[in-house]
Amino acid sequence: MNDALEQKIAAARTRLILDKPFLGVLVLRLPMVEAKPQWCTTTATDTKNLYYNPHYLDALGTRQVEFVLAHEALHCALSHFSRRGHRDKRRWDLACDFAINPVLLAEGLRPPPNAITFVEYAGMTAEEIYPLLQDNDNTESMDQHLDELANPPASNPANTSTNDGASQGLTENSAESGMRPPPLTPSEREQLDKQWQHQRVVAAQRAAQAGKLTGALANQVDALLHPKLSWRVLLAHHMVARAREDYDYTRPARREGEAILPRLHSRQIDVAIVLDTSGSISEAEILEFLGEVAALKAQVRARVTLFACDTEIAPGAPWEFEAWEELKLPDQLPRGGGTRFTAPFAWYAQRPMTPDLLVYFTDALGQFPALEPNFPVLWLVKGKAPVPFGMRLQLN
Repeated sequence: MNDALEQKIAAARTRLILDKPFLGVLVLRLPMVEAKPQWCTTTATDTKNLYYNPHYLDALGTRQVEFVLAHEALHCALSHFSRRGHRDKRRWDLACDFAINPVLLAEGLRPPPNAITFVEYAGMTAEEIYPLLQDNDNTESMDQHLDELANPPASNPANTSTNDGASQGLTENSAESGMRPPPLTPSEREQLDKQWQHQRVVAAQRAAQAGKLTGALANQVDALLHPKLSWRVLLAHHMVARAREDYDYTRPARREGEAILPRLHSRQIDVAIVLDTSGSISEAEILEFLGEVAALKAQVRARVTLFACDTEIAPGAPWEFEAWEELKLPDQLPRGGGTRFTAPFAWYAQRPMTPDLLVYFTDALGQFPALEPNFPVLWLVKGKAPVPFGMRLQLN
């Protein structure tokens, strides 16, 4: 590293510590390693080091270097390396970049020329952005995410620590020579995940004490420090709660005494399921959602009335399924058209019965009823659009 570049990096880190303490603390926890241009054209991280191409950083201004350093540190602090699961790596890397870049722009940092930002993804997590990306998206990530996982030999699990030590030695040698580091072992990834969990708590505490943890960055950090339950857990909670909310005041047997006390009992419930078929929800997502409902239906003895709706209720709908019947889609489900959420509520307004719970699966982009219905509504929403009434659950 030449003196000018060294001074530029030092100035960028110092400015982050003073102006953006959350980002600055994280950047200081990530050692910088000069990488060979043959494998690192911009920057990269394996969550242990920040690898950089000196020619790339040399061409950037100090403010742009701040952005690049904070970008790599946030990948680590937000545990992107351990949250990918079985998702496609290329799409996941793009989703992570699209989640981070708007946050850094909102913090006032200046992006380098190769940083791509879509305003429609602002405020969304990588998990929420990922299903919105196409498999054939040719957009290039601004950096390299070295989160590949090395599988230690299954035939000798007792040598896990030995393998990890060897991997650590290879990493140190790679860092000294500027070569691409080897993949992480499972135990390394687990250990690094715990370390970065601790680092983001420390960084958040310092930034909060300085009064400089606000906006989109605070929301991203809060989502990890206080993780929310998945939509599956919340949907199950609401259906079970509706099934067990009735009390029985019948007189008990003599051996139970004379007092008449309320007793909680389960009953069959009527659940309305509305599928938004305007085209914003894929068939795979609809099938996944219905599979979850079907699993819960038998457990809580739920009778399901199934609607398909875009601007109007689909021909032949609704379809009714008793608690013991298989929940399935009709052979032909109309797709496309606009979105208006009024039709299912108008259908119930013309009838004497109301559901115990209505679950609407949608992107929440359309016309809502002017008045809130007199029964509970659960909106399972793909995307970030708000709803005017009822409870909103985030799909992604």
